[in-house]
Order: sequence, then C-alpha cells, then structure tokens
Amino acid sequence: MKIKTTLMALFLITVMNAQEKYPHDLPYYQIPDYPDSYTTGTVVARMIDGLGFRYYWATEGLRPEDLAYKPSESNRTIDETLDHLYSLSRVVYNSAIKEINDRTEGGEEVLSYEEKRKRTLLNFKKASEIFIDAKDLNEHPVIFKTKTGTYKNPFWNQINGPIEDAVWHCGQIVVLRRAAGNPIDSKVNVFTGVRGAD
Repeated sequence: MKIKTTLMALFLITVMNAQEKYPHDLPYYQIPDYPDSYTTGTVVARMIDGLGFRYYWATEGLRPEDLAYKPSESNRTIDETLDHLYSLSRVVYNSAIKEINDRTEGGEEVLSYEEKRKRTLLNFKKASEIFIDAKDLNEHPVIFKTKTGTYKNPFWNQINGPIEDAVWHCGQIVVLRRAAGNPIDSKVNVFTGVRGAD
C-alpha cells in the first residue's frame, strides 16, 4: 500500500511540474520573459523564442482540412510545410547540442500533426535553453553529413538559414490557414509575445 501511495504521489508531482513548466501543455503559448542582459546567447535564444511563439500560434487549432490545404498543385500542403518546419527545428537543435545532421539515413518518420507540433516546439525550446548560455557561437556550427561528405557551416548560416527559414514558413502557414477559412487567433500579439484576454 505504501508503494502505491508513494508512486501515486510521484506521479502527481511529475504532472504538476509539467503543468507548471508548460501551463498550456506545450511551450510558447506566450514568449518567455526576456533576459536581464544582451549577450550573444541571450539574443540567439530570444530569436528562437520569437520563432517558437509564432510557430505555436500559426499551428494552434489546425483542422484536418487545413492540413490538407494547398493553394495550387505545385504548392506544399500545410502538413508538408509542418514536416519541413520539424526538419528545420532539428537542425537548430542539433547545432545547439553540437550534433551532425545526418542526411545519409532513410526518409523522415511519419508523425501525426500533434506529435510533429509537439516535437518542433520542444526542439525550439531546448535549443533556446542551451543557446541562452552560449558564449561563443563558433562552437555551434551547422554540420550536414551527406552521401558526398560532411560539411561544416558557421553559425551565421544557422541565422539566415534554418532560423529565418522557419519564420518564413510560419508566415506561410498563417496565410494558408486564413485562405482555408481558419485564421489564427486574432488576440495573438507577436510584438508583446502574448495572447490578449478574451
């Protein structure tokens, strides 16, 4: 009986801690408080936090018909754009943890919309938490391994590449979902990084 009670208490503490960390189940419902100072790491972390906030709201409440929407046959669907954003989030995170992006492996795993969204948001959050303490971004190159070799790129490419590309694609989702008849929540304010009250 004591073991059951102890296990139940541990479970409840874990659930409460998870809710405290992410009160709306996932990070970036609102942008975190900004750091006290401007450093290399805090600026990069804030860029990723801004991206995470935009991604959260661009992808919040997408319906199956939204995921399948594309304006023409030559365009990606919203769901295909989410696949690309997940891939970009992995490149950002891998740079944070100093890992290689291995492009020699097989195709991408098939994930549900919910799982893809969760993993993308968590990749951005974990990367931000690492970069906030970064002193030297030269230690965080973007490395790709392909069948033709391994290519190391400076962190500059991370900024104008995956980070800005992800911001670009979040904007595409906002436009596409509006065209599909499901615009983002009008109370979201990207300047302040919060959703206004009802």
